[in-house]
Amino acid sequence: MTRKPNPIRRRLLGTLAAAPFVLPSTGLAQPARPATRAIPSSGEAIPLVGLGSWITFNVGNDSAARDASAEVMRNFFLHGGRLIDSSPMYGSSQEVIGHGLKKLGRPAYLFSADKVWISDGDEGPTQIEQSRRLWGVPRFDLLQVHNLLAWEEHLPALFDMKAAGRLRHVGITTSHGRRHGELEKIMASQPLDFVQITYNLHDREAERRLFPLARERGIAVIVNRPFRQGELLDRLARHRLPAWAAEIDCTSWAQFALKFIISHPAVTCAIPATTRVDHVIENMNSAAGRLPDQAMRARMIAYVERL
Repeated sequence: MTRKPNPIRRRLLGTLAAAPFVLPSTGLAQPARPATRAIPSSGEAIPLVGLGSWITFNVGNDSAARDASAEVMRNFFLHGGRLIDSSPMYGSSQEVIGHGLKKLGRPAYLFSADKVWISDGDEGPTQIEQSRRLWGVPRFDLLQVHNLLAWEEHLPALFDMKAAGRLRHVGITTSHGRRHGELEKIMASQPLDFVQITYNLHDREAERRLFPLARERGIAVIVNRPFRQGELLDRLARHRLPAWAAEIDCTSWAQFALKFIISHPAVTCAIPATTRVDHVIENMNSAAGRLPDQAMRARMIAYVERL
């Protein structure tokens, strides 16, 4: 989901060098308008690029690192971002998100996406309430069953929350290309609003069955691990970005990788994670300008496979 993180202090210095940490006391200005795609079940449009928090926001009680994470969030919102994704699995990330939202005046355009991740279904509501308090939101826009854990117990509870108006959307997640067969059966049988899966230039199995099924069933798709936790970008960085990338307004390998993902018509939002302001701006700019068509997507795959 992210580029490989540096140690916290190096990460903080890189962030602060990119943009001084200055948070307005009166809240944020209205965001720019990047390209969006509608959630099929509700019709609400969200930007094609969101923000993940796995590893990158797990900074514990380090106050400087927490403020650096808030600065990443500030620039994410200022460049039109809305959807932030987290999980109880992600260490201190939920609390760090809550810290940032408080500093930023709790932007009304936030689309809050979290997960339930506990094997005992009876404990799900308690965990969800704890997550909500850490974020400091009145309710979540999306709750997902993390990596299918105890989904038979959690999904009915999430659907009940949605029916009661205490939740807006319900989803389920997998990662690393695992358990696609089981996910397919759930997608075919449950009234899901969202699925979250791994998809990138290297991991394209979702194209075969999951993406067509999502479109058929009207399920929004969030893509995790767009950079294979940095490994993909590390490999691509050994080579020069092709000149023809300019045809899709692409200036970096990160944008190349993200534009490939978000140009797929089944994808609603990709969630790269980062510790750096310059990277979050670069990622958000992937949702601006031209996106590859089918022929360009094939060209991108062929080029990367030759490297």
